[in-house]
Amino acid sequence: MEPLLLFFKNFSVKPIAILDETIPIQEYVPIDLSIDNNALLSFDITNPNACQQYIDDVLNEGQGSVAYGGYLERRNLYNGRAGFSGLVDGQRNIHLGMDFWSKAGTAVRVPISGKVHSFRNNHSAGDYGPTIILVHEVEGIRFHTLYGHLSLASLEPLYVGRKFYQGDTLGTLGTTEINVNYAPHLHFQIIRNLGEYKGDYPGVCTTKDKEYYAKNCPNPNLLLKV
Repeated sequence: MEPLLLFFKNFSVKPIAILDETIPIQEYVPIDLSIDNNALLSFDITNPNACQQYIDDVLNEGQGSVAYGGYLERRNLYNGRAGFSGLVDGQRNIHLGMDFWSKAGTAVRVPISGKVHSFRNNHSAGDYGPTIILVHEVEGIRFHTLYGHLSLASLEPLYVGRKFYQGDTLGTLGTTEINVNYAPHLHFQIIRNLGEYKGDYPGVCTTKDKEYYAKNCPNPNLLLKV
């Protein structure tokens, strides 16, 4: 196993709760938003209210507070959103991070110590909204973590180089209006090579580019173990 993935495997034996510390990991419920989920046929998940209704149904059934999942899911969630369809190389509908759906205002915790690489409000419709990227250097390994769909207040105290330690509160989940028309959630993504990006990085890709992005953005659950 390569060094980065081996590091994630050995980093923690127990699951790492990435949201409010008062929410026990037992209240994290898996959710399937893929095109293969027939239960979504009766919901227009491109509508944030309908999407929220489905999330609530899943949480109620599972008696949970956080719905999670989504790595490499092929989704209809992005249908009709500018920048996702009608492209020369195909539709961008493969999700590259892990989502944690919960109430707006829920605290987001840092799963592994790092410092601020960059941040910005990606406010175009269908984008991340307020976004923070941390850089991590451990055991000679460098990688980044991206946190999207945050509140505007999450960006106010930041500066490049600010340190955050494991368990610190990084910010809070934004409302639908702030996270540019999605039900409230955290998009969490691990990125090996960030390139020249600052405060942003693709979180959805085409089938054509899946192999590249799957390698550059390993499964976040290797670290979190939810």
